[in-house]
Amino acid sequence: MLALISATLAKLAQEIALLQRTEIGELEEGYAPGRGGSSTMPQKRNPITCEAIIGASRVVRQMVPAMLDAMLHDNERATGPWHVEWLSLPETAILTHGIVVQTGRLLDGLVVRPERMGANLKLTRGLISSEAVMMALAPALGRQRAHDVVYDASMRAIERGTLLVDELLAEPEVTTHLERAAIERILDPSSYVGLAGQFVDRVLGRAG
Repeated sequence: MLALISATLAKLAQEIALLQRTEIGELEEGYAPGRGGSSTMPQKRNPITCEAIIGASRVVRQMVPAMLDAMLHDNERATGPWHVEWLSLPETAILTHGIVVQTGRLLDGLVVRPERMGANLKLTRGLISSEAVMMALAPALGRQRAHDVVYDASMRAIERGTLLVDELLAEPEVTTHLERAAIERILDPSSYVGLAGQFVDRVLGRAG
């Protein structure tokens, strides 16, 4: 259980660290002067809390094989397995506690940049929402044909560096059923989030 908890929190920390990269910049650990800097590169803000969580979690997960091995003992466990437990259990508990504490601090100070999220979504020029267009066309064209039409338009958009909406408008099978305004609305990523909002509200409700 401790390994599962530590791995879950490490996954969260890893995602934050990856999204803090300069070229993405959607999230960032809370900053304080002198924190997370580099001895050689003054401009850096390293995700040091994320790194600590990820590193400690790796150690915790390595304790799992040791504890499983300690299950194989003789009679009254006189030949060593319990010594493995003495080493593994305390360290696992201490490290997992540290991971939980550090994750709380990480989330309390987390910087979220929705404007960068929006900008990054636009990098694909609409391609990220191609599935939404396919599903909108499926009732009229059939799912497979809708897939093929949107696929062809998407490949042209990639090769030409054009907007997906423009390539879709060049397809008569699309314009017969969808106008530009409708396509642009469908291609808006915020209109295709499914039940994500409800799930977030549910989790936050339980946490509260």
